[in-house]
Amino acid sequence: MNTIWFQTPLRGKALSLLLLLIFAAAPIVADRYLLSVLILVFYFTYLGHAWNLLMGFAGQLSLGHALYLGLGAYTATALWVLFGIGPWIGVFIAIPIAAAAGLFIGWLGWRFAIEGVYFALLTIAFAEFTRIGFDHLQVTGAAGGLFLPVNGDAAGKWWNLGGGPLLYYYLSLGLAIAATILVARLRQSPLGYRWLAVREDPQAAQAVGIDVFRARMLAMLISSSMTAVGGVFYGFYYRNLFPSQVFDIGRSIELILAPIIGGLGTIFGPIVGAIILTPLGEGLTGIMQSLGLNAPGVKAIFYGLTLMVIISLQPNGVWPWLARHLRLDRPRK
Repeated sequence: MNTIWFQTPLRGKALSLLLLLIFAAAPIVADRYLLSVLILVFYFTYLGHAWNLLMGFAGQLSLGHALYLGLGAYTATALWVLFGIGPWIGVFIAIPIAAAAGLFIGWLGWRFAIEGVYFALLTIAFAEFTRIGFDHLQVTGAAGGLFLPVNGDAAGKWWNLGGGPLLYYYLSLGLAIAATILVARLRQSPLGYRWLAVREDPQAAQAVGIDVFRARMLAMLISSSMTAVGGVFYGFYYRNLFPSQVFDIGRSIELILAPIIGGLGTIFGPIVGAIILTPLGEGLTGIMQSLGLNAPGVKAIFYGLTLMVIISLQPNGVWPWLARHLRLDRPRK
């Protein structure tokens, strides 16, 4: 991170600090609706970073990341509802559960040479299998859903994440910042360079002594663990969970759009993608509601059209194009 920061042009540093200042001070002037949109921007930035580690850096396509999101959400919320264990402890139980699932899928896929689109299908299959299982798991409400209390003294305390939007705003902002720093440090680490070598040519990477299987497994470990943390946030922010929603493939697609639109394999791509896509999607939803129209699939159609336009115009994502035009690229030696 230090290397990237020192190599960043002065205007890039100034723009980064300005954005941080704006986001930190936004609650002073923003209304409740704007805060909710910004929370989603930070939330999808965080999840975009998690997925980008596996796909953008290590080159492994996963379309079932909703599995780790759902496991994280259900683990922490069930611990709170059934045993009174708060999310600050529950998250440390949710992480190894999601990570174990990710490592098993990675081991099954890469140990038996299941790669590319077949690995993506494998991740979808496990997410769907888990969704079906949770539809019949009575301890977590089955298909009827799991609901967290929204009233009472316990629900209003910050250590149970029962506070208002301001708590979730700064928590989501902190998660997005922490994920960006972590990804930047990993990108410049020896492990990050091994990921890039594996992504570009696994056979060549293996030939020069890189343990391809281990590198991929580490990427899956970190990616699934980060996604589980996002799941804990999701569960306590929305305070209700339904297997048909949280494990759905649509949830997986939703969390990968920001890095694809912003720029795969880049540090700031997920941030730019989330800033572009989330307000547009939420604005469209607001317009539809104000017109009294009930079209549940219109948001997905809009996301699809946006993705098609951006990919056709900027195949590498918006961030590389934006960095060039604003002269934010790191200086070449």
